[in-house]
Amino acid sequence: MKELLRTNDPTVIAFATTLLDGEGIPAFAMDVHMSVLEGSLGILPQRLMVRDADLFMARAILRDNGIDLPGEG
Repeated sequence: MKELLRTNDPTVIAFATTLLDGEGIPAFAMDVHMSVLEGSLGILPQRLMVRDADLFMARAILRDNGIDLPGEG
């Protein structure tokens, strides 16, 4: 699995997951329950992971829908 997206905004994770699901690309959100450790401050980012083979297409889908990806400024 490869990291596709890292953000502190849970709505971005939800939107990206929905977009990818609509295209048949399975995605897995990691670090969702880390708020227990941080006290629900939203400091620790969540990560969205996809299979290695789906990474290129997943990046294109998110980019086409206005989601900024790391390293693509």
